[in-house]
Amino acid sequence: MPRYEFRCRACGDTFEVNRPMSQAAEPASCPQGHADTVKLLSTVAVTGRGGGVAGGAPAPAGGGCCGGGCGC
Repeated sequence: MPRYEFRCRACGDTFEVNRPMSQAAEPASCPQGHADTVKLLSTVAVTGRGGGVAGGAPAPAGGGCCGGGCGC
């Protein structure tokens, strides 16, 4: 289930709420009971243990803007 981060405008507390994506836009009360909260924009980092392309294969050799496949 996705986790959404909120900040309370009244007390400044930052907290997380687990809820379905269908409820992502709904308001959330802070743990202190304040209702004046704002949903924060969160970033997601997905990493793998292969260090290359899917399946753990090594990354293509070369350089440039696209990994060397186009020769730029």
